[in-house]
Amino acid sequence: MSETLDEAATPTAATQFTVPAVADAVAAALPDREFVIQGERRYTYAQIVERSKRLAGYLHSRGLGCHTERSKLAGHEVGQDLLGIYAYNGNEFVEALLGAFWARVAPFNVNFRYVKNELRYLLADAGASALIYHAAFAPRVAEVLPELPQLRVLIQIADDSGNDLIYGAVDYESVIASSSPTPPPVEPSPDDVYVLYTGGTTGMPKGVLWRQHDIFMTSFGGRNLYTGQPVGSYEEIAARAAAVPATKVMILPPLIHGAAQWTVMTAMTTGQSVVFPSVVDHLDADDAVRTIEREKVSAVTVVGDAMARPLVAAIDKRIADVSSLTVVANGGAVLTPHVKERLIQARPGLVVFDAVGASESGAQMHHFSTPGAASSGTFAPGPDTCVIAEDLSHVLEPGHEGVGWLAQRGYVPLGYKGDAAKTAATFPLIDNVRYAIPGDRARHLADGSIELLGRDSVTINSGGEKIFAEEVEAAIASHPAVADVVVAARPSERWGQEVVAVVALADGAQASERELIEHAAGSIARYKLPKAIVFRPVIERSPSGKADYRWAREQVLSEG
Repeated sequence: MSETLDEAATPTAATQFTVPAVADAVAAALPDREFVIQGERRYTYAQIVERSKRLAGYLHSRGLGCHTERSKLAGHEVGQDLLGIYAYNGNEFVEALLGAFWARVAPFNVNFRYVKNELRYLLADAGASALIYHAAFAPRVAEVLPELPQLRVLIQIADDSGNDLIYGAVDYESVIASSSPTPPPVEPSPDDVYVLYTGGTTGMPKGVLWRQHDIFMTSFGGRNLYTGQPVGSYEEIAARAAAVPATKVMILPPLIHGAAQWTVMTAMTTGQSVVFPSVVDHLDADDAVRTIEREKVSAVTVVGDAMARPLVAAIDKRIADVSSLTVVANGGAVLTPHVKERLIQARPGLVVFDAVGASESGAQMHHFSTPGAASSGTFAPGPDTCVIAEDLSHVLEPGHEGVGWLAQRGYVPLGYKGDAAKTAATFPLIDNVRYAIPGDRARHLADGSIELLGRDSVTINSGGEKIFAEEVEAAIASHPAVADVVVAARPSERWGQEVVAVVALADGAQASERELIEHAAGSIARYKLPKAIVFRPVIERSPSGKADYRWAREQVLSEG
C-alpha cells in the first residue's frame, strides 16, 4: 500500500500492540490463573504462553516466519508464511494462534466441515506453508497433500480417531515437549498479519488480512466496549486483568469462526478463564449445561437460534444447575426475540448480549436484551461504526432517508489476500478515509442507534421491492413448531424473484405451509411473505451456526 493509504487506514496510537506481547503481559501478572479449561485438561496463563512459545520455536526451526515487511507490500499481499488451523476447540487451537504470532507466521482458520475440493481450494488460496490439524482429519489432509507443494510442515494433534501420523507429519505434543520454552529470535511486529477466512456461505471463502494491532483494538479487547477508549500500554492491560476477579466464559461455537476467536482473545486480554465443552465435534447442549454447572460458568457464547434453541431446551430439562450463568452472548447470526425471551424465562435475570461484526470489520455494534425488552435488529454503534450512502459518496447522518451500507472506519483490515480488485471494492476511500463495507444494509436512526437490515448478497428483489432474508427468517422462526429456518429466492416470471422459506420443524411438531405463512403475516408486510415453504429434516449450517445460503438456494430450486 502507499504511504497515504496506510495513514488513512490506521489511526495513530501511542502504543502499537502485538498479541504475543499482550499474552506475555497478562501471563506475567496472572501466571497461575487458569486460562483454558476443557474437562480434566486445565492450563494456566503461564502454561499456555510457554506452550505457544515452544510451538513458535518449532515453526521457526522449519524456516517459517516473515520474509517481507509490511512497508513493502500492497494491502492484498502477505510477506509471511501462513499456518492453517484445522482443529476442534481446545488448548491446541489457542496455542496455535499465539505460537504463530510469536514466530511471525500468519494463522488462518480452516472449516472442518469442508470436503476434499473445498479444503484443497482453501489451502491453495492461502498458499499455506504449514497446517495444524486433528488426527480425525488426517485422511482428508492426505488426499489433498499431493496437490499442495507449498504445504511442507504438518503437525498432527492426537485424538480418539485412531488415525496414524501422515507421512512427514509430526505429533503436536512431541513438538511441544522437544522445543525450547524460549521464543524464537524474531521480534513480532504490530504489522504482522492475522488472517480470517470468511465462511463461504454466500460465495467462495476470502482471506481477510488484519494487522495485529488493528484486530487487537477492534476485536481482541484493546479498547473499552462502551466508550471506545483504547488501552495505552501493556502495563495497563496487565493491571486491568489483575484487578478483576476471575470469571469463566464458555465458548460453544467452533474457533474456526472469527467471533469465537475474538471472544477467546478478549478473555485473555481481560484475564478471564475460557471453558470449552468436552464434546467438540458437534453441539451437545446437555454436555454444555453440565459444564456450566461444574465450572460455575458466568457467560456463554452462541451463534444465533441454531445454537441458542438447543441450549435453552437443555436448560429447561433441569438436568444441571445453571444459576451461575448471567450472560448469553450472541454474534454471527440473528438471535430472534422469541428465543431471547425463552432464554430469559429459563434463567431469570439473564442478560442476552447481541454483538454485530464481520470478518472485514471486526466488532461493530451491540445490544442488551433484558426481561420484557428482548428486541432484535437495532443496535448501539461502536465509535467507528457508521452508515454510508448507497453510492458510497458520503457518510449518512442519523435520521437519514432510505437505506445505506453498514460501515467501519479506523481499525480496518488491509484487504483480501491475493485480490486487489475486491480489496478496493470492500475497503474504499471516502473523503480520504478508509472504510470497511462488507455488504450489510442498514439505517442510522435519529436516536443514534443503527437498524441492521441484512446482508445485501442474500437480499431478495421481488417486484421491485427489496426483501431482507433475515427479517423473513425471524418472522417464521417465532412459530413454536419451527426448529430452524433459512430463506432464499427462486426465479419468478411475475416478480423476478420470490421468497421461499426452507423450514425444519421441531421434533414431534406439526405445522402446515399455510399456517407458517399466516403466522409470519403477523409481523411482516404481505409482500415479504414466502410464496412457498420447503420442509427439510434439518437446516444445513456452517459448524459455527451460520446459515448456508448456497445450500438453501439448492433446496429451493430443487423444488421448482
